[in-house]
Amino acid sequence: MSSTLTPLRSKRSSLTRGQLPAFAPYVVLVIALILGAAILALIGFNTFGWGVVSAILFTAGLVGWSAVVEGSRKAKDKLATCLVVGSFLIALLPLISVIWTVLVNGIPGLIAPGFLTSSMNGVTGVYDNKAVEEGAPVIGGIYHALVGTVQMTLVATVISVPVGLLTAIYLVEYGNDGRLARAITFFVDVMTGIPSIVAGLFAAAFFFAVVGPGTKTGAVAAVALSVLMIPVVVRSSEEMLKIVPNELREAAYALGVRKWRTILKVVIPTAISGIASGVTLAIARVIGETAPILVTAGFATSINNNVFGGWMASLPTYIYTQILNPTSPANPDPSSQRAWGAALVLIILVMVLNLGARLIARIFAPKTGR
Repeated sequence: MSSTLTPLRSKRSSLTRGQLPAFAPYVVLVIALILGAAILALIGFNTFGWGVVSAILFTAGLVGWSAVVEGSRKAKDKLATCLVVGSFLIALLPLISVIWTVLVNGIPGLIAPGFLTSSMNGVTGVYDNKAVEEGAPVIGGIYHALVGTVQMTLVATVISVPVGLLTAIYLVEYGNDGRLARAITFFVDVMTGIPSIVAGLFAAAFFFAVVGPGTKTGAVAAVALSVLMIPVVVRSSEEMLKIVPNELREAAYALGVRKWRTILKVVIPTAISGIASGVTLAIARVIGETAPILVTAGFATSINNNVFGGWMASLPTYIYTQILNPTSPANPDPSSQRAWGAALVLIILVMVLNLGARLIARIFAPKTGR
């Protein structure tokens, strides 16, 4: 029995020889954290610096230990792994910081009485002074801005999605890299990079020429937002249509299906997941725009349910005005609370849009299996 176990043990030791133990990264991490805290204690401790110094020490320690035990090849592999993971964490830190900051500052405004169901109509600095000096509840909400954001974004989406999707279909299915297709691609690229304020000025000038001077409505803002949305929809839809296998098109043509029906029944359903994601990205691109809405829709403190008439507020312009022009300049804290609450609602809207896009993609994606 012992003679049988001896070769097995020697075989296992030969297989694991020249490898770091499984607990090596954890040991190096603990030592790096302790040394990082000691070094930062000497020069002035702060959490961010502790993390940076500990990460450098961890990478140096793990790579050095691997070079001694495993050789330079494995050490280079561990160095590359540490760099990739470190880059991911660095990219993740701003996102976590933004979400944490908005949550901490936005929750008090979100849970304030009537924040989601009331507007700023009739709210003056007197009420904010009472809230600060006497501890009264902060009144005034975002209902009018929320309604304006939803209406303007919805109208812009109704304008942009058909135009952008049909343009992408033409470029992929009918353009054949002709002169018109190349011209459209060029202008789409130009539109992708234009500043948002230029889109607002374009919409304002267009309605100035068609309707008359001083026209500021939610519809004008929707046209400005659609100028920003269309190139994003075109580009994302075009890329999704390009990755649809040509074999699917050829199979439909072989069965005698016309091209328009192949596009409608085969190509678009196959690419609907990516198209829905592209539309969501386009909506997220414009839902937080401030400058074009200020130029085209102005700002209102009361509820306006008519997107085609009268000034209209949105969540970005609401946040902008609450920070730049507090309701009570002497006590700006209530206005700051409202602004952070509106920012939190805006982030929640973007998250809901992403979840909705995933749900739509799952519902309309082609079914697999029998």
